[in-house]
Amino acid sequence: MKRLLIVIVVSSFFLCACSKQKQEAQGPSPSSSSPVVATVGSVTITQEDITRELKGLPEQIQKMFEGPGGMERFVDEMVKKEMLYQEAKKKGLDNSAEYKKKVADFQKLTLISVLLEKEIEDKAKVSDKEVKDYYETHKSEFAANGQVRASHILVKTEDEANKIYDELKHGADFAKIAREKSLDTGSAKNGGDLGFFSRNQMVPEFEKVAFTLKKGEISKPVKTQYGYHIIKVTDRKEGAALEFDKIKDLLAQKLTSQKQKELFDSYVNTLKTSYKTEINKELVSKMANTKPETTESTEKKEGTEKK
Repeated sequence: MKRLLIVIVVSSFFLCACSKQKQEAQGPSPSSSSPVVATVGSVTITQEDITRELKGLPEQIQKMFEGPGGMERFVDEMVKKEMLYQEAKKKGLDNSAEYKKKVADFQKLTLISVLLEKEIEDKAKVSDKEVKDYYETHKSEFAANGQVRASHILVKTEDEANKIYDELKHGADFAKIAREKSLDTGSAKNGGDLGFFSRNQMVPEFEKVAFTLKKGEISKPVKTQYGYHIIKVTDRKEGAALEFDKIKDLLAQKLTSQKQKELFDSYVNTLKTSYKTEINKELVSKMANTKPETTESTEKKEGTEKK
């Protein structure tokens, strides 16, 4: 059984059935001049089939099948997949309600994928110039061993933090308020000063904001597990920025992901104007508070009813 599961997992990488399958629903596939590598019943697997299947896999998976030994394993997996497929057909599993539901779900997801590829992915590609421009204007984000010196005021509620932020915008003394109101008593006595710190020394929410502030700049209230912080950067030590060539691929992925999200959100908002949707929030809330019955509890209930 364990070996069978391994075969199924590996075979799941192969997305399409082999060509030239003589299925009743589709009829015989067109003839091909490509050499036949293997046969399974009445189905032939050609060199063209193998090349197409292999090219359809992610590059990291293709590497698993490099060399003579790898190609033998690949062909063996294709043969196993075809045998399993034919056996499932023989047992009539393709007529089951469960199978048809899965096919319908797969078709829906595939169609959505095609739509998003057309409307989002193709439009979200970033140029080399965009990547380079972002790098040049955000070098501090890629500085190794960079440090900032910051002070903060920590309070319990967002309302209190907003009031203090308004006071600071109108010229109130940051250090004085920190000494009087900050819940971080250790830094409060020093006017909120935390000294210099590097990345990964503070909680993520705090660090993200602190490293984006300019010297002398004060942040809006930042929520963390400790409460609400108002951060003031008082000094910076910029480390040497990582070389562009070393991070350009990761940076391109980041910018592409951001652009995809922006385009997706915009596209969905556009669709909302075309489709009338209604959600029964009361029922959703009820469903969220109702624990689904497990198979075991259902069986016990049915057993009790039979008695």
